[in-house]
Amino acid sequence: MANYKVIGGDLKPYGPVSAEDLCKWIAEGRLDAQTKVQIEGTTEWKLLGEIPELAEALKNRVPPLPIAPPAASARTSGLAVTSLVLGVLGLFTCGITALFGLVLGIIAVVKVSNSRGALRGGGLAVAGIVVSGVFLLLLPFFAAMMLPALAAAKQKALAVNCVSNEKILAIAIKMYADDHEGQFPPAATWCDAIKPSVGAEAIFKCPAANSSSRCGYAFNARVSGLNETNIAPNTVIIFESDGDWNRSGGPEQMIRSPRHARVFVVAFADGSVQQLRESELSTLRWDP
Repeated sequence: MANYKVIGGDLKPYGPVSAEDLCKWIAEGRLDAQTKVQIEGTTEWKLLGEIPELAEALKNRVPPLPIAPPAASARTSGLAVTSLVLGVLGLFTCGITALFGLVLGIIAVVKVSNSRGALRGGGLAVAGIVVSGVFLLLLPFFAAMMLPALAAAKQKALAVNCVSNEKILAIAIKMYADDHEGQFPPAATWCDAIKPSVGAEAIFKCPAANSSSRCGYAFNARVSGLNETNIAPNTVIIFESDGDWNRSGGPEQMIRSPRHARVFVVAFADGSVQQLRESELSTLRWDP
């Protein structure tokens, strides 16, 4: 049996090799019918398919299986991740973000299902839907817990505003005294007397009182026209009242029920302001 030279895939000649070796290479898929071979002792190059003794090996050759391209790696759906995150945040937002988490979770499930494997994260989307749904169901419960707290916070804010108003009024009274040889303003016209020092008339209005009233405070008539040096520092000078502009008097003019979270706001002759509970009102000093 003749030996052969063969042109390899790198276009370089190899051999001589036996026909048996060529048949083996054909079976391995290293050679095909278009491979050039040369019978030893000749100068002519022929196609391998033209050599009769190798033709049978070519017929029996099993073509190599095509190599499938690697499948593209599926990416995780951003909507699915966002849905779960918003659902969990519902714990800190009283369920508000859970509404968006539920919507995005449903959209994510549809997109993952229709992606034919290009997207993953269906489980995350379902988890986002479930978590968001739970917090939405709990939303009325959260609201029931928050409303009393919000109402209490509003009352405290109004009380702070009222304290600020009375503080300004008390300072204005002391400024009036400084300009009038130490005497406090007359009870009958106290609002008019200190208004230039107060500035905005809104200071005379208690934020929790009737908005139609020009003034939500009253002046302790017992200190009217007295010299500041003759008035004890802890004597009441301004207190909350249901009266109106220039209202003055004593304890009978004080509001009967508190306006701000169960406290009454009272200003004293030394310029301080306190929030007092009803049980503490009996300790107030009205006489100078």
